[in-house]
Amino acid sequence: MMDWMLEQYGVRYAPNTRETIRRQSIHQFVQVGLVIENPDDPRRPINSPKWCYQISAEALHLIRMIGLKHFGPGIEQFKTRPAPLSLETRHRVLPRETVSMPDGSTLDLSVGGQSVLIRAVVEEFAPRFVRDPRILFIGDAGNKELLHEKEKLANLGVKLPQRGKAPDVLILDGIRDWLIIVEAATSHGPIDQKRKNELAALFSKARPGLVFVSAFPDRKAFSRFHAAIAWETDVWLADTPDHLIHFNGERFLGPYS
Repeated sequence: MMDWMLEQYGVRYAPNTRETIRRQSIHQFVQVGLVIENPDDPRRPINSPKWCYQISAEALHLIRMIGLKHFGPGIEQFKTRPAPLSLETRHRVLPRETVSMPDGSTLDLSVGGQSVLIRAVVEEFAPRFVRDPRILFIGDAGNKELLHEKEKLANLGVKLPQRGKAPDVLILDGIRDWLIIVEAATSHGPIDQKRKNELAALFSKARPGLVFVSAFPDRKAFSRFHAAIAWETDVWLADTPDHLIHFNGERFLGPYS
């Protein structure tokens, strides 16, 4: 699409603006019914590389009337048609990963590998290694702020940015006053030194002690990244949930000054 805009209109967009165009243009086209998502497979996961778009039949019919006397009435008819599902509603009818929260409630995640790992972090990691666990934030592939306890985080001195930089899961240890910062390392990698620096800056005003954890589905996935893991962080493997790998011997799971 960006190549076509360059060819037709002489407008060149930088390669790193793809996501901006998708979020600030294509999503709105979908919401008003100009474009439909995945006509070949409506149940495709949100993070699939095969995700695609197609102009809707109603929009195509309207565009073909441009310049004709029926164009004006056609626009009015298009505006008054039954409203299409918004992106938010559409994503809710896709298959979900249901997560059981520590307080007994449930939460639905988009289907996908990272969601499986996030569920394991909440259901398996938190009960084993966090005392009185309180889930304060979960980022989801389909909804970057699926769970965001803004008021509780503000009381801890934490304010997360609206987009980017936020970790996958934030868990408060209510007994030891630790903030467990978890990255589900399935697509974006673990907490390496660069990511640790970013997170340390993001949570620099947090009152609780900070604990950094990289979560992997299994040892095979961990082996791809083990050389990049930052010191003074921890690693948890979902297939061996009773154990932690500590990248430093000064202490086991806990914050560093």
